[in-house]
Amino acid sequence: MVRLAEPWCSRCGLPFPSAVARAQSPGHQCANCRARSPDFDLARAAVAYEGVAAAALRLFKYQRRRALARPLAELIDPLPGELGRVDAVLPVPLHVERLREREFNQALALAQALSRRTGWPVWWDLLERTRATPAQVGLDAVERRRNVKGAFAARDPARLEGKRVVLVDDVLTTGSTLNECARTLKRAGAVSVAVLTIA
Repeated sequence: MVRLAEPWCSRCGLPFPSAVARAQSPGHQCANCRARSPDFDLARAAVAYEGVAAAALRLFKYQRRRALARPLAELIDPLPGELGRVDAVLPVPLHVERLREREFNQALALAQALSRRTGWPVWWDLLERTRATPAQVGLDAVERRRNVKGAFAARDPARLEGKRVVLVDDVLTTGSTLNECARTLKRAGAVSVAVLTIA
């Protein structure tokens, strides 16, 4: 597996090909984050989505190999160092129809495994997907944003007031889903939303 490491975008964690961009500007952000500032405060992925990592994630997500949750969460474990205080970890929710189809939420399984390693409580019921959206696979960045716009809601905003939370999912592609989740959580009162993914 190809471990992701600095230099990367200080916001979304996209790896830079060289350290030159960060030499004069330690907080340098990628072109996408400068053009459209994300609602999450930072995002970090453990490995590149290729080879063994991609194969493991496909087995985990689509073949229901739930035993992979623990070793995959172990990949995330070094990432929380730069987060500071964390009040809770939240999985990206599936719509009830997709949950019935897949029979488990891979983000929840990862959040639970990460919780066992970090001690962060899992607030699995706080964020909900209020409408079924088509799969993001094959959509470009604009279509992905449009697809998930308004698709999430916070069930109990009072619990989020002033909290610093971490969103967990398996893969960060364009960040549209995670960004919409972060926007929903911040509107409900969260002061900080970080994102941790496997790839």
